[in-house]
Amino acid sequence: MNAMNDPASPPGLPLLAGRDPDAPLAWHRGRAISARAFLADVRRQAQRLPSAGPAINLCGERYAFAVCLGAALLRGHASLLPPDARAETLARLVETHPGAFVLTDHPAMDTPGLPQVPVEWTGLDDGGDAEVPRFDGARHAVSLLTSGSTGVPQPHAKRWDTLVGDVEAAVPRLCSLLGFDSLAGLNLVATVPVQHSYGIESTVLLAMQGGAAFDSGRPFYPADIVQALASVPRPRALVTTPFHLKTLLNAGIALPPTELILSATAPLSPQLAAQAEQALGGQLIEIYGSTESGQVATRRTTVSEVWETFGAIEVHARTGEDGQERFVFDGDFIPAPTPMADVLELIDPQRFRLLGRANDLIHVAGRRSSLGHLNYHLNSIPGVQDGAFWLPDDVADGVVRTVAFVVAPELSAQDVVAALRERIEAVFLPRKVVHVDALPREGTGKLTVRALREFALAQFAADGAAVRLTHEVPEDHPCFAGHFPGQPLLPGALLLAELQEAMRGVPALRTRLGDTPTLAAAKFLAPVRPGASLVFELTPEEGAARGVRFDVRLGDALAATGRWLPGDTGS
Repeated sequence: MNAMNDPASPPGLPLLAGRDPDAPLAWHRGRAISARAFLADVRRQAQRLPSAGPAINLCGERYAFAVCLGAALLRGHASLLPPDARAETLARLVETHPGAFVLTDHPAMDTPGLPQVPVEWTGLDDGGDAEVPRFDGARHAVSLLTSGSTGVPQPHAKRWDTLVGDVEAAVPRLCSLLGFDSLAGLNLVATVPVQHSYGIESTVLLAMQGGAAFDSGRPFYPADIVQALASVPRPRALVTTPFHLKTLLNAGIALPPTELILSATAPLSPQLAAQAEQALGGQLIEIYGSTESGQVATRRTTVSEVWETFGAIEVHARTGEDGQERFVFDGDFIPAPTPMADVLELIDPQRFRLLGRANDLIHVAGRRSSLGHLNYHLNSIPGVQDGAFWLPDDVADGVVRTVAFVVAPELSAQDVVAALRERIEAVFLPRKVVHVDALPREGTGKLTVRALREFALAQFAADGAAVRLTHEVPEDHPCFAGHFPGQPLLPGALLLAELQEAMRGVPALRTRLGDTPTLAAAKFLAPVRPGASLVFELTPEEGAARGVRFDVRLGDALAATGRWLPGDTGS
């Protein structure tokens, strides 16, 4: 009996669980790669790794990523999974992990300050045995790094037993829904990056721990997705997102029969789910979870709007010290009670409805809705390829009015508003519909609040419109310790620094002024105290000077005013 199935195996949790070592674990351009060949590649790659770590896994090919994940575990390293490979993201990792190195399948990639270890693999059986390495469940296996509202990657450490437990809880649910005894033979094709929690859990780990096999690529365009699906045998599963799925279905091309469609990162409309099931012939299952919790619940979207948790996971409403109600998931593989950033309607401890993001709720003229609800209706309009509502900082006649960005080349703004009028209350109709070529979505299809805000500000600033930014002055800002005892005051130089940092977040203003703008004039008219709520009004000037006038408002008072001129444009 081989080590993959031997009940007498040594303690610890295996890298691969309960599978035939000669059956496919992965597919690379239509060629099957067995679990036995994978283990050989892992052993060879582990020998190439330095003794110090951790490893930053930037591999784009899913099989190369899996080999490096296994090799890092075998060498005793945790794997850091950043959201991107931008220079500033890697620079922060250098600061926090001075011994880190990069694992990559693109040696030409620029990784300043970080040594590279290219991945080398054959995907061929080396004739060795199929002994599977096992690891202490408490081992720090990966850190998923998400770029939050600050843009600074925040690490979420995952133990090996947490990752294994996540898959163990998901497999029985998927088998039950599909009517399968196991996931052995199920072939996964994914449009989502493997460095994302959903991407690693529903592809690489679902194969390594759940018995399925994954396609090594990451197709994005509809024709590439169809080709990838056709390159692997049935039964097939497409692991995707609402954005990618809508793009695929709107392409109007024939799709290979696919037994399972998994979708996550944003709620899916029943109409799009039904269209997907009709076009692909399989069941569409939505997955609910977060980076912190992992995947915790599913629903069959065409059958019910109710989500059901995995295994023994339960969700409860709890009131925090700030008086806000939060919904906390706990049990099974979740190491500690984990609150979600969503508003739920609990049916019982294992079933719930999703009402929207907690920071997504909006109030207009005494009426309440959510941006998620509005986006759902916007994207359900025939002819809208993609769309998103945005809530600006400015107020007209005492009422905040939404703006809608749409990718809808065949519809006018009036067409969009007319269609929305049939779907949502009049108070939520956008004051402006802006046609764009594309929205700034991440590789997962997710559109973050920060990215949309910067995108929106850039659109308006590019038209020469004034930009309004809100800014909260921290109560505990260190400058207040010396300015001045008993009468804390934000120094003018720091106020200008905060203003300049805010301008850098508006691409059109940064393009206009450069990285080091010149201060042409400044007047300070009112003191700024701890906890102050400021509004920065930035108005691009017309003419050759291309300057930007600024007013800093503190309620009804004008705290500062002045003017910036272009400086060094940088690179």
